[in-house]
Amino acid sequence: MTCPHLEYRDRTDDRRFDEPRAYCTVADRFVQPMRADVCNDRYELAHDRHCEIYLERARDDTNGRDEANDPEAANG
Repeated sequence: MTCPHLEYRDRTDDRRFDEPRAYCTVADRFVQPMRADVCNDRYELAHDRHCEIYLERARDDTNGRDEANDPEAANG
């Protein structure tokens, strides 16, 4: 499965590329081609289990929840 957070962009706000480059919407930045290979399931890895960028963001989101006001956070 291709990562739903990976896009290919051929420009930034101030620059245009000859070839589209991999952009991670979770990290909000362009990523190295090797990272895109992983995200494109070249190695049969799932982004929600193997991508350190995705896992770090998910961990940050979980740790930032207000457990008193978020029943989902309270249930772990």
